[in-house]
Amino acid sequence: MTSTSTSPGLARFNGLEEHAADAVLREVCASTAWARRLLAARPYATAQDLYATSDAAMAELTAGDLAEAMAGHPPIGRPKPGDPTSAREQRGMAGASEALRAELLELNLAYQERFGHVFLICATGRTGEQMRDAVKERIGNPPEREREIVRTELGKINRIRLARIVEED
Repeated sequence: MTSTSTSPGLARFNGLEEHAADAVLREVCASTAWARRLLAARPYATAQDLYATSDAAMAELTAGDLAEAMAGHPPIGRPKPGDPTSAREQRGMAGASEALRAELLELNLAYQERFGHVFLICATGRTGEQMRDAVKERIGNPPEREREIVRTELGKINRIRLARIVEED
């Protein structure tokens, strides 16, 4: 194996039939437009090529595409039951007090009422308090600014999830 060869995980992803690759990508991001863009660019020579395509696709998502992508994410503090990905990503809430959980639920509902979608943040490595502080800070944003923050956060989440795929042995 040379230093420029494709990782086993990336090679496996490149070799998937289109419907299987689409299913893998939909686990990363629920946006149809994003998944189509990544599918169309296969095969990828390197993980960096995959990440760059993901970033470019993310930058081109419309407001509707972003809404579709956000619909695939559970609210902070309430990971999807039986979903190890959302549980892992929201690990910072695992030891949160009932008071913090209740406060975050209230903030999530207020945020959702204001913007029409769940509060989205790359929760990996963040504590419950940090996530609460972020929603408090962002709830006052104008909708256009918040949409761009969501786009950035979603891009971070997608990179983390794609890295798990390409790094698998």
